Amino acid sequence: MKLKDYAQQQGVSYRTAWRWWKAGKLPGRQMDTGTILIEPEPATPIAPSGATHQVAIYARVSSAENKSHLDSQAERLSAYCAARGYPVAKVVKEVGSGVNDSRPKLLALLADHGIRLIVVEHQDRLARFGFRYLDTLLKTHGRAIEVVNQAENGTENGTEDLRADLTAIVYAFCARLYGQRRAKRKTEVIVRELEAKEAKGDGDATG
Repeated sequence: MKLKDYAQQQGVSYRTAWRWWKAGKLPGRQMDTGTILIEPEPATPIAPSGATHQVAIYARVSSAENKSHLDSQAERLSAYCAARGYPVAKVVKEVGSGVNDSRPKLLALLADHGIRLIVVEHQDRLARFGFRYLDTLLKTHGRAIEVVNQAENGTENGTEDLRADLTAIVYAFCARLYGQRRAKRKTEVIVRELEAKEAKGDGDATG
């Protein structure tokens, strides 16, 4: 396939794919016209039955404000898979809280039994809580999750992401206690109080 089509399939920019090809990380050739053609990689067997190792990348950020981080996260994962020789079938990008169990793209990915391996940058990119449950359940179906960075929180927007997840948790409990209409106002008040305490704590520590 053309390098442009390959980049689109992998969810990376053309410039990134071109750098990979130039560095010799992608099998392919350049025609006399200058067009770069990438040769498809053979499927990697993962079981004696001959099933193919279908790989999906899952990238997530908590809010739309961090969408630029979402794209760079997906590019890092694509580079990782290319270096490992993984044939990526899907690149899934999602905006949503790590504590939200109703993320449609993740649910669709988990339900897709054609995907044998899900690659994420950190555990909390897949789920803030319950990662081990998901990992164990997938393994019982011959599937797996591969975490690139085992550090608990190495995300480039870790503080903002944690705050967004905290807000989602507070909102969920406020909705149960006060109802949907008042939940948003109550959540905003609680989050402001927590941020004020955090700022005061930082001030005391530096003072």
